Amino acid sequence: MTTTPLDALYTAIMAEPARILLVEDDARLAEMLTQILAGEGYEIVVARDGQRALHEGLTQQFDAIILDRGLPAIEGLDVLRRLRDHGILTPALVLSALGNPADRVEGLDRGAEDYVSKPFDIDELLARVRALLRRQRDSAPVLEVPNGTLEVATRTVTTRSGLSIALSERESDLLETLARRPHQVFERASLLRSVFPDADDPGVVDTYVHYLRKKLGRDALTTIRGVGYRLGRRE
Repeated sequence: MTTTPLDALYTAIMAEPARILLVEDDARLAEMLTQILAGEGYEIVVARDGQRALHEGLTQQFDAIILDRGLPAIEGLDVLRRLRDHGILTPALVLSALGNPADRVEGLDRGAEDYVSKPFDIDELLARVRALLRRQRDSAPVLEVPNGTLEVATRTVTTRSGLSIALSERESDLLETLARRPHQVFERASLLRSVFPDADDPGVVDTYVHYLRKKLGRDALTTIRGVGYRLGRRE
């Protein structure tokens, strides 16, 4: 089977450890889940109360959230609602002792993608986490980029003023790679492998960065001297 540049792009994205925000106030359970999830290759950030969970969710980039309900400071579903109100669409799995049908319906209606009751089976939980990450990966999302959004399916950037900017396939693939990890600095060699697998010259990365800046503005991509690029202006 022929591998396309987009296939290579997704492979490279998923080769990066998925980052999961684990929100659980039970210290022993949080430690156990951290060990299990880290053993599966995920990068885990733990929040022990709702206020911390809200802070982490608003200031960091995650691929999934595992969220208890009965939290100190802010109840779990209120945390999720506030994240959604701020435009944070990270898929969330509620893991709660509140497990009757009405509780599950409430959780799903208030923004969760999945709901698992305590006590739970570890293998089932891991399968549900994999499904959550897979659905996110396989969707055709709209990603936040500087001064607008990128619609991956149509390779179009829509600016906040309403202007539509068409991108070439390689321009879109490069922008998508950076937008999926907006806080990560990508080395040129990594971008060459993931976005331009049929090219040998790292200079092609710089060329397409130039193309994107010409269409989207210089601040769309930031150069990290001696390393590579990241999305947006470095603060």
